Amino acid sequence: MKTQTTTSEQFESTYALILRSEEKERGVSEALIYLLLILSAVFSIWQVARQPFQLPTGSIMRNAPIAHTADTQPAARDA
Repeated sequence: MKTQTTTSEQFESTYALILRSEEKERGVSEALIYLLLILSAVFSIWQVARQPFQLPTGSIMRNAPIAHTADTQPAARDA
């Protein structure tokens, strides 16, 4: 009968194996890509925030009829 004994030096957790096998170059490139994505999002939000916009003025709203009733219909123009 064979018995196997494992010491703490022979046994590694899955997490330790993942950490040891991680590619260092890939980690640096992923960090660089994440940084570029975050910077592009911040830049896009900053551009939209700086863009001027104009709200409609009151003169546009005064000229647009909302509804006409029989009493307030505009006078018919003679052709």
